[in-house]
Amino acid sequence: MEWAEVCIDPNLKGLPYKIELDQWGQIVMSPATVHHVLLQNAIADWLKALSSNGKALLELPIQTAENVKVPDVVWLSPERYELIKNSAVSPMAPEICIEVQSPGNTLAQMMHKKDLFLAAGALEFWLCDDKGKLSFYDAKGIIENSRLVTGMPCSIMLE
Repeated sequence: MEWAEVCIDPNLKGLPYKIELDQWGQIVMSPATVHHVLLQNAIADWLKALSSNGKALLELPIQTAENVKVPDVVWLSPERYELIKNSAVSPMAPEICIEVQSPGNTLAQMMHKKDLFLAAGALEFWLCDDKGKLSFYDAKGIIENSRLVTGMPCSIMLE
């Protein structure tokens, strides 16, 4: 299946799942919990507060080497935004791709997505565990803090 087909399929509209395509074009659906969504939104709020330019977006479809993947949160510069804003699927990764780990995700799966997003052009990958702890990565491996968003906390606290 191609991403354009996913976008117009009436059977897939309104599903309470994040939809991605695997390397064989098969649909992968991930259910979200309220806690997961709250962490996504809190991260996006931090990005908006700490970054005066660029955009924080939720669930942006990105073309990767293994088909379309959809990180939970992204941050992209005005330049990349202009390049992708009229696309059905982003041909490149935003500068930052963030995944909130669900109970059904293994660390190996998340690290594989990290590699896919970095290969697609991301400069950083952030992983948020179910307790709100953030880990930051670049192409060389784990980094102490984000180099692109100064002041980003290492832990997200929900109110």
